[in-house]
Amino acid sequence: MHDFLVSAVAFIVLVGLMVVVHEFGHFLVAKLCGVRVEAFSVGFGPRLFGVRYGDTDYKVCLLPLGGFVKMTGETPDGIQTGSAPENVADYDPGSFMNHPRWQRMLIGVAGPVFNFILAFVLMLIYFNFIHEVPDIRTVKIEWVTPGSAADQAGLKPGDVVTRFDNTPNPDFQKLHDIAGDHKNQTVPLSIERDGSTVQTSIHLPGNIDPVHYDLSKAGLFVQYGNGPIQIEQISNDSPAQHAGLQSGDKILSADGHPFHTVMPLVDYMQVSKGKPMTLSIERKGAKLPPLTVQPYQQDGAWRLGFQGSFPEDVAVRPEPMNFSDAVAESRDFCADSSLLIVNVLKKLVTHKVSVKQLSGPVGIAVAAGQAVKEPDWSAKFGLAASISLNLGILNLLPFPILDGGLILLLAVESIMRRDINMIVKERIYQAAFVVLVVFTAFIMFNDVSKLQMFKHLKP
Repeated sequence: MHDFLVSAVAFIVLVGLMVVVHEFGHFLVAKLCGVRVEAFSVGFGPRLFGVRYGDTDYKVCLLPLGGFVKMTGETPDGIQTGSAPENVADYDPGSFMNHPRWQRMLIGVAGPVFNFILAFVLMLIYFNFIHEVPDIRTVKIEWVTPGSAADQAGLKPGDVVTRFDNTPNPDFQKLHDIAGDHKNQTVPLSIERDGSTVQTSIHLPGNIDPVHYDLSKAGLFVQYGNGPIQIEQISNDSPAQHAGLQSGDKILSADGHPFHTVMPLVDYMQVSKGKPMTLSIERKGAKLPPLTVQPYQQDGAWRLGFQGSFPEDVAVRPEPMNFSDAVAESRDFCADSSLLIVNVLKKLVTHKVSVKQLSGPVGIAVAAGQAVKEPDWSAKFGLAASISLNLGILNLLPFPILDGGLILLLAVESIMRRDINMIVKERIYQAAFVVLVVFTAFIMFNDVSKLQMFKHLKP
């Protein structure tokens, strides 16, 4: 019950913020264009309280699930009504329908744009004022990619870095800072192995990404924690699900290798070229018989189809970035996340990804609840920014009822140089509404079926 309440409250706050910001974008541009806004509401249903200023009723309503903007000449379901310009006596200059199409397009696109701005601002706040890094004082190597620069340097899992360049006993952050300053260079290092000190050097390639704590291009994976990988979520119809893995399971080893985080395990699968793996699993404190799982290939990489949680025994500490670096990181986060969303939509259209893998309101609520319980802030800001980007991009899709559908119809009318017949518009919106309701119901059914309480009902 506690998890349910946490998820519900987190969902209401998160989605409420995203939708209110989205509607504020419509509201602001509508006001700038001279469209009369009759109501700006936070929430739906009966009015609790508010204030009327000018033509607009600013109100808070009973159901705290987002909000809406009501403009004269545009009904809540998106079907526009208005007076014909030739009817001078009845002509209303404040009506949405009586403004130029380019202004209506601006009003339509403003909501998604404000979602993009919100995502950027959230990540800018995180990177500039918080930005947490793992508080790892001792750098221990978890995995070395065979044939990589780290392998050629003679590094092995279990080695402890005691000197990197001229820095003795570098911590996690310092190791990556030094690596970033020495791309395409050979750096001396000392390691401790079985009580002895070994001197060697490693050539750092130019494509490593130390800013994101990724030295995988050098074949080097730093150990984050001492505990095993814990599975947080299983993807539908994935090798992990077929093998019988469940949320909460702990992967003690893969083919005898004791991995602590997901990335080294993923690299091991690439090296093994997708060969079946034998996993040692712990479930609720009991060790299970070995499980054999066959990885599958997606986007050129071998995967098992699960999401791991961040090691519980690793603390984080704040390392805020300067403003210019924070801007660059926020920009890159939004760009990468947007490309990911577009890529998923493309795979849906080309049937490379099943619609069953999509998440809706229930899935978002579960993710929000999990983010709230995480001790660090990166999960909270990252999830909020990602959802805001999702909301913006999805609303730009050229589907009636959505902002993108409105823009598409206005573009068609601009090309035709006349309005589409109102009856035709109504039929389009009605059909779109039915499709949207059916699709939403399907997504919510998928969400509910993924909940842990229903796992025992599955074969």
